[in-house]
Amino acid sequence: MRARWLGCFALLCAVSLCVGAGRMPWQQLATFSGDAWLTLTASRLPRLAALVMTGAGLSVCGVILQHIVRNKFVEPGTTGGLDAAKLGILVSLVALPAAGTAGRMLFALVFCLLASLLYVAIIRRIQFRNTVLVPVVGLMYGSVLSALAEFYAYRHNILQSMQGWLLGDFSRIVQGRYEILYIILPVVLLAYVYAHRFTVLGMGEEVASNLGLGYGATAAVGLLLVAVTVSATVIAVGAIPFVGLVVPQWVAMRRGDNLHRTLPLVALGGASLLLACDIVGRLLIHPFEVPIGLTAGAVGGVAFLGMVLRRAR
Repeated sequence: MRARWLGCFALLCAVSLCVGAGRMPWQQLATFSGDAWLTLTASRLPRLAALVMTGAGLSVCGVILQHIVRNKFVEPGTTGGLDAAKLGILVSLVALPAAGTAGRMLFALVFCLLASLLYVAIIRRIQFRNTVLVPVVGLMYGSVLSALAEFYAYRHNILQSMQGWLLGDFSRIVQGRYEILYIILPVVLLAYVYAHRFTVLGMGEEVASNLGLGYGATAAVGLLLVAVTVSATVIAVGAIPFVGLVVPQWVAMRRGDNLHRTLPLVALGGASLLLACDIVGRLLIHPFEVPIGLTAGAVGGVAFLGMVLRRAR
């Protein structure tokens, strides 16, 4: 099974390298110079790396949040994390206009972490009879944060700057404008190191405490990993919803909830899903392209509704 998944992933990577606005003269690559080599190394390879890291990171974020909240319908897009990161970036643009990418990411990280902590506190306080209500509360919470971000942008005349983070878009990715995404690699590795702890976390606070796990500390580590990934992603490529919802759910249905066993598949599935969405977006109106925020949102939205309807039966 894993060989088939790896084969599918490799095929998607190859197709992603071949698809572009212009025709690639592959025969020129043998000289390691010229326009073809420049296009490959400055544009297509960075875009491929950004897609793989973003997809893997967002899907791992989704599965961590699902174990912390103990609900299969949550991910950064349904817990207000993406909207909080956008608000943090807007605040950084006003408070510290000279701040670089790292400074803006720090603001986004703090806002995303605080918003996630508040969301978890709200969910723990409310006793839900229907699990579907948990992401509904998250979507409402995200709408409030999004409204605050738009109002803040309107008040400071930076609505135009905000447009870049409304929709995920990889068309701006070139060499020198995506390297911050490499911070996702240690996040994924740390998530794998903590995989057993997150699995126990998903069994509930009482079980986790009885097994000697520090529930609060482990949940805080998970939320911090999520905040780092979401802030880096929003800074580099914008908001991409539902990747962390679809893939973990699909893997859990086939392989169960033991994260030490399934986390590599979750990361691989997230990267593959984002590659497929990007390829579709680049081919739909070729040589132009549809932002990946739209294609991923459409695929994820349909899958989300399907899962809600399935759970409601």
